[in-house]
Amino acid sequence: MYVGALELDLLLGDVRSLKQKRSAVRPLVAEIRRRFEVSVAEAGHLDLHRRALIGVAVVAADATHAREVLQNCERLVAARPDLELLSARHRLLGPDD
Repeated sequence: MYVGALELDLLLGDVRSLKQKRSAVRPLVAEIRRRFEVSVAEAGHLDLHRRALIGVAVVAADATHAREVLQNCERLVAARPDLELLSARHRLLGPDD
């Protein structure tokens, strides 16, 4: 069993309040969850209205599948025109860890 984690640091576009941030982040989190069947949550920068830290986790039988799912999640977020992906950190835990 392999557990993959992805941390996405985002800069949101024209967002001026935490309420607008919520209306931008919630649909993104829901889309990632629906398309890739992963666990997703806003995990940081909760008090900053133009920044968001999204955490993604996946459990897979092999490391290749876990990496592919996380890379696809990253590509989906990077392709969105309404935000900028500042950084993405991947981690993979396997049976030897």
